[in-house]
Amino acid sequence: MSRTLVQPVGQKRLTNVAVVRLRKHGHRFEIACFPNKVLSWRSHVEKDLDEVLQSHTVYSNVSKGVLANSKDLLKAFGTEDHTKICLEILDKGELQVSGKEREVQLSAQFHEIATIVMDKTINPDTRRPYTITMIERLMHEVHFAVDPNLTSKEQALRVIKKLIEHFPIKRAPLRVRFTAPNSKFASLTENLDEWNANVISKDEFGSITSVVCEIEPSILRSCEEKLKGVQGRVEVLSVSAHAEGGSSVDQDDAQESQSVPAVETDPVARISEVMQKQSISSEMENLDQGQGKHQRRCKECDVLVEDKLYREHCKSGWHKHNYTRHKNGLPPLSQEECLVEMELADSKRDLKDYDF
Repeated sequence: MSRTLVQPVGQKRLTNVAVVRLRKHGHRFEIACFPNKVLSWRSHVEKDLDEVLQSHTVYSNVSKGVLANSKDLLKAFGTEDHTKICLEILDKGELQVSGKEREVQLSAQFHEIATIVMDKTINPDTRRPYTITMIERLMHEVHFAVDPNLTSKEQALRVIKKLIEHFPIKRAPLRVRFTAPNSKFASLTENLDEWNANVISKDEFGSITSVVCEIEPSILRSCEEKLKGVQGRVEVLSVSAHAEGGSSVDQDDAQESQSVPAVETDPVARISEVMQKQSISSEMENLDQGQGKHQRRCKECDVLVEDKLYREHCKSGWHKHNYTRHKNGLPPLSQEECLVEMELADSKRDLKDYDF
């Protein structure tokens, strides 16, 4: 009985790696890195090179385990030291990511941009911020696409300008404190009228007068320059001044629609109405499709789910949120209540002060 000879393979094949590629002098050079470590190295968060590289080896093809030729390395980099070459490829090379990883990164950056836009804008009628769901829907309406080569702050500025052109939305004013000597307060008052500042309070401390007011963020730099001439200074109290009261625009719109019949609907109201109709129609379709099919009860969410969709339900954010509440002894939430609670948690995140 014959047996098949198993020849040893002289290649070291690497899987589940992040490949950084660099083309130089007509040759391709690659290094194998751990996933999600290259960006940490480039942002100077990760300092240990061994935590980034899977091996201090330069390849011409990582997926096939083909090592780079020593003559090609010497010609392209002037050295055969693989560690030095790996450092250069890490800094200058192009990171190769899979489609799913790229989709996750773009989705996370899209949500980050929407969060910045939500924090820096208000509804001009109610002077309250829009919800994160509404901001994301408006960004889709203007066909916004994330550019991975730009920062989230830069893209948020561009999105705000586009949204102002198409929807009833504007930048949230800055709440600042102007301080100047009493002898120069008259000139400060003239500047306040010129800046269209909304004065909130005025206090006098001996020979110094301070005024708390709200101004447009775009004129902050010019305010600082003009106050230097009157021996004054500017102190930013809040980078986004919102009206006190309710938490979202959607609640205000719902209350107004109940009390007063709408004569003319604005684009934002139409979008919110479409979102509600879509959610109701999807629920009705699920109920129609669920009749006559085997279902399982999810004890964490207290709902019936079709057998084919049960695994997807367990992977959803709704189930995970209710699972955490179940472990803490709390009752389950509906899908709408869970969405609202998650939005409130997102809106309460501490954002860094962005200087627009």
